[in-house]
Amino acid sequence: MDNEAVIVLDMLNDFVTGGLKCERCMHVIPSLKKLVVAARKHKVPVIYSNDAHLPVDEEVVERWGKHAIKGTKGAEVIPELKPQKTDYIVEKRTYSGFHETGLDMLLRSLYHGEGVRAVILTGLHTNICVRHTAADAFFRGYKIIVAKDGVEAFTKEDHEQGLEYLRNIYSAKILTVDQIIRSFG
Repeated sequence: MDNEAVIVLDMLNDFVTGGLKCERCMHVIPSLKKLVVAARKHKVPVIYSNDAHLPVDEEVVERWGKHAIKGTKGAEVIPELKPQKTDYIVEKRTYSGFHETGLDMLLRSLYHGEGVRAVILTGLHTNICVRHTAADAFFRGYKIIVAKDGVEAFTKEDHEQGLEYLRNIYSAKILTVDQIIRSFG
């Protein structure tokens, strides 16, 4: 692979230990930590795409209840995956990391202006935010890689169906964290 970036979606306190806790996500934390450490070592950009809702957002009011409110502890990345100075943080207010954010512009500016060609998607939830971010990446021409052991959902069925959808609809490569790390060089 070349010119890739790791995108960590919504590994936030509210999704891991808070009001919208995903019990199943605990096992992906060590894999994600291993991946972001390796990415930094190989100068692969690490981008955190984080919910930073306003109390009036539809996701908060209509669908999921109060979660990841901008400026709160619940909207912070979990301590185990704390962003470093070399990482990027892009706030989002919907499921997709691209929708009305600066993510696409950031990706296109990296690698000395050559831009990112492949996005490595990780985090929560396979069938929601990972899926919608993958859709927008696909529509913008990025290759999509999903870290099979670095994404999760509320249920096993949602996770597995999410992976299958990403593979079938967006031609996502579904790889393990170890396979992705080996590709870094």
